Amino acid sequence: MVARRRLEAMEQNRSKLIAAGRKAFAAEGFAAASMDELTASVSLTRGALYHNFGDKAGLLAAVVAQVDGEMAARAREASAAAADGWERLLAEGAAYIAMALDPEVRRIVLLDGPAFLGDPSRWPSQNACLDATKRTVAGLIADGVMKRVDIEAAARLLCGAALNAALWVAASDDPQSVLPKAVHAFRLMAEGFLLGDR
Repeated sequence: MVARRRLEAMEQNRSKLIAAGRKAFAAEGFAAASMDELTASVSLTRGALYHNFGDKAGLLAAVVAQVDGEMAARAREASAAAADGWERLLAEGAAYIAMALDPEVRRIVLLDGPAFLGDPSRWPSQNACLDATKRTVAGLIADGVMKRVDIEAAARLLCGAALNAALWVAASDDPQSVLPKAVHAFRLMAEGFLLGDR
């Protein structure tokens, strides 16, 4: 019973720290966010942060994973009304790119994430996106919609194109004007995988 309560308390502390980190990183950016202020805002200590995440970058990784997971879910929701699997794939990519306009996504995932955590293609949340795209690509090939191509290669190119387009939009001085260019180019690139005309 005591062990279970301790685990529950640890999980609550972890959730509090992720929420506080998310708020601070979105508002101030990773570099400017104070660990003392962040932990004090949820009545915890630096020790709790170190225990749960190792360091501030570990907390950022947890926040990025949470936000990136939400991005993937939002992209899937945005594609739900598409007419078929191919249009869903394109709609998901376009929705992911468009999320670069969301200030929280822009700051945490697209600007600070790569700057402080390194190559996004190595993040666990991006690997989940890659796995989902591989399943979609495999289905589209089996249905005769996409050309016969290595499934992993196609999935990596599609995911990478969407991610890099989002990074471009986020880093742009004029994201609103860059977004339609990025989405258009993503669609044109993806159409190279089509088998025949659509």
